Amino acid sequence: MSGGSRAPAAVLLAAAIAMMAAEASPARAEALPTAAELKQLSARLAPVDLTADLARLSPAERAALARLVRAAELMDTLFMRQAWAGNETLLLQLAQDSSPLGRERLHAFRQNKGPWLRLDGDRPFLPGVGEKPAAGTFYPADATKADLEAWMKGLAGPARASASGFFTTIRRGPDGKVAIVPYGVEYQPELARAAALLREAAARTEQPTLRAYLEARAAAFLSNDYYASDVAWMKLESSIEPTIGPYETYEDGWFSAKAAFEAFVTVRDDAETAKLERFARELQELEDHLPIDPKLRNPKLGAMAPIRVVNSIFGAGDANRGVQTAAFNLPNDEKIEREMGTKRVMLKNVQEAKFRVVLQPIAKIAIAAADRRDVRFEAFFSHILMHELMHGLGPHEVAPGTTVRGALQESHGAIEEAKADISGLWALGYLIDKGVLDKGFERAAYTTFLASAFRSIRFGLKEAHGRGIALQLNTLLDAGGVVVGKDGTFSVDVAKMKGAVAALTTELMTLQASGDRAKAAELLRARAQIRPPVQRVLDRLKGVPVDIEPRFVTAEKLLLEDAR
Repeated sequence: MSGGSRAPAAVLLAAAIAMMAAEASPARAEALPTAAELKQLSARLAPVDLTADLARLSPAERAALARLVRAAELMDTLFMRQAWAGNETLLLQLAQDSSPLGRERLHAFRQNKGPWLRLDGDRPFLPGVGEKPAAGTFYPADATKADLEAWMKGLAGPARASASGFFTTIRRGPDGKVAIVPYGVEYQPELARAAALLREAAARTEQPTLRAYLEARAAAFLSNDYYASDVAWMKLESSIEPTIGPYETYEDGWFSAKAAFEAFVTVRDDAETAKLERFARELQELEDHLPIDPKLRNPKLGAMAPIRVVNSIFGAGDANRGVQTAAFNLPNDEKIEREMGTKRVMLKNVQEAKFRVVLQPIAKIAIAAADRRDVRFEAFFSHILMHELMHGLGPHEVAPGTTVRGALQESHGAIEEAKADISGLWALGYLIDKGVLDKGFERAAYTTFLASAFRSIRFGLKEAHGRGIALQLNTLLDAGGVVVGKDGTFSVDVAKMKGAVAALTTELMTLQASGDRAKAAELLRARAQIRPPVQRVLDRLKGVPVDIEPRFVTAEKLLLEDAR
């Protein structure tokens, strides 16, 4: 804003909203939050300074890291454009409104990467924006899901694979016909700039595998062929561990097919990484003993299963909207997964902040008093690790050429997150029985998972993790593995929990192998609900943050240093 006047910004904002409202679906008949209400809603994400020790990095590596942060910043722009066509215009206008309401709206917009509250089922907090588009901007605005399904069925094999692939948008050409547009064309200006920054970083680093990944990912941004850079990322052995590009498909609410842009810029914790090597060695045995039909098991997992423990210094795009990612398992390309496995990355400083700020206060309210001592960071960290490991296990294809993702479509995200959660708990039990983990860890694993279930369900039933945990919690309640006390707190029955966990692992993996889309939707409809005893606990958690809002203070200092 210039000149100190608020009127021009208000007029511009009203005009922008009115223009976008003409193209939006009707807004919900709900009162929009006031400045005070919006401040309270935003406070559900507690500010936390995320720091990491960069002392061991040479000046050259610090310079490379600074350019990685600048490249990562561009992922915010691309992600917002993918989520909604009006985001960029609206952000510019909100930035000019310095009124108390305007400041709170800008803060909420930045938290949510758009004008919808992700923790409240995508409820709008601005006038005239309508409902959040389920399909993002990946498909023509005037097309229906049925239209696109019919169109895709008429395509030849390679064209159909491209149309349903991770890295293409679907657009209408000048002739009105539907066409496939690669990301490298759709987002060319930003990707060209990001590629240049990655090459600058590659020129400065002294670490060969980091240089190879950055050069390959820069080339991928322009060519739209991500295979070589994914391979280079799998082979990365570096003190700096960046992940940048299009990865997760949660924003595509139609087909769960299109990848959203994100970035994690992190530094590796070598000591913690070394401690987890033993888990990678157990993967094939875990696969061989999954509680499913042996025909559905993979007799030979990918050769590599690297696990990295890192500390985050910057996140952007899909990696920094609403609830923060605590760990991830990538890449999602099934070809890479078959050939090499996947890499699991644990964001340790993010997890520590979540445990301290969110999980411990939840346990004091939701968990029976006698069991609260069993809510431990080690169990929290271990289950997140096993969750990520289990994403790579179990069925991934319904038939040759047909993935579980493609078969289940809009239900895939919630079912896959539930499968990784519950099978991760099953895997911890297996490793306890085998003696890899101490027997005394069992109750802590189950109780910490239960406390974390209340953490995740607060993400909302429109979010894949929140919906998936609701399914699990209700199933465990029905089986008696989770018990509600007279005082309304929750506890675990260890004897019943073990069988219930195995049974749900069987159910979800068998469902995935069948590719039964209707059955998956019905399962979520029937069990992914918030029942009264759970709601009563959630009502008592209103003073506890839902998640964290990171302040990337180490990255800020790094950029200031680089600018000198």
